Amino acid sequence: MRVLHFFKTYWPDTFGGVERTIHAIAKGTAKYGVESDVLSLSETPIENSVEFDGHMAHKAKLDFEFASTGFSREVFGRFRELSRKADIVHYHFPWPVMDIVHLTVPPGKPTVVTYHSDIVKQKVLLQFYKPLMSRFLKSVDCIVATSPNYAMSSDVLERFKSKTRVIPLGLDEADYPKADKARVARWRGKLPNRFLLFVGVLRYYKGVHILLQAAKSNDLDIVIVGSGPTEAELKQAAGQNLNNIHFLGSLSDNDKIALLELCAGFVFPSHLRSEAFGLSLVEASMFGKPMISCEIGTGTSFVNLDKQTGFVVPPNDVDALSNAMKSLWDNEHEATRMGAAARSRYLACFTAEKMCSAYDRLYRELTGSRGS
Repeated sequence: MRVLHFFKTYWPDTFGGVERTIHAIAKGTAKYGVESDVLSLSETPIENSVEFDGHMAHKAKLDFEFASTGFSREVFGRFRELSRKADIVHYHFPWPVMDIVHLTVPPGKPTVVTYHSDIVKQKVLLQFYKPLMSRFLKSVDCIVATSPNYAMSSDVLERFKSKTRVIPLGLDEADYPKADKARVARWRGKLPNRFLLFVGVLRYYKGVHILLQAAKSNDLDIVIVGSGPTEAELKQAAGQNLNNIHFLGSLSDNDKIALLELCAGFVFPSHLRSEAFGLSLVEASMFGKPMISCEIGTGTSFVNLDKQTGFVVPPNDVDALSNAMKSLWDNEHEATRMGAAARSRYLACFTAEKMCSAYDRLYRELTGSRGS
């Protein structure tokens, strides 16, 4: 069976949460006999059309971007060419250009959409996009939500409940080898003995500004890994007598693993629905760390269960976040218990194997073929 994944961007141009999910599905379903291709846009399509972990990353020329949406004339022909070879077309939503391509060049094959997120930020443009979005979602065979929380809280998914199913995102532990002792020792020497960790791109919806206010209130050491559009603003805010905030910028996966091993807990203060799942929480669960997240009606409260694997607090509530941080800090025995529960939940719900076996079953259901 051959599957074509279609999204606006992919490795080696970018490798964010959606891209990592596509990679995990393509890599993990190979054991079931699924061959995968990925089509995305790139400013350098020839150089960046490469093989990656057993599948091909194809590129069409990116012409320009507007409102976080990449546009391409070439992508219509590339999609027609690659979809002809596929048995299934697997879309990754949202990307309005993808809807146009699908409706202009119908693949004539079974289609599935992984619905990663509602469109949250572009409220004005959304009103113009809604008719196109509705046509697209009506025309596909199956929609996959990444958590039951998101399926229940999304007004869009509510309208397509009859063909929506839930397949949680998952990560492969083999992609996270134990950090070498020298690297762990180096970070232990650079950072305080105990700290709470945040990992993520520094964007408007990540709530790191709320985390800074909470850290000012409780004076706990916070390590922030990542860079992004709000980085300069956050550093300026932290520079005003917040000596307990440690910005490390973007780090290699090996360094991130070392910090996950060392941290006392994981703080993920995203306060808006733009945070649709939170793969960083799955990483923290994998490492058996207690977590703090916000109740925003998305997958974050599916990964992190309040008072079981950590604490779930109201969004944009500095006092509630600060108190949860202090509770993890001051009650090490309870934090250890929550971390163990988080690890158990990862193994039960969020492995790449579970995600990929579910997608393989879906693919075979849609094509009417039997599993290997």
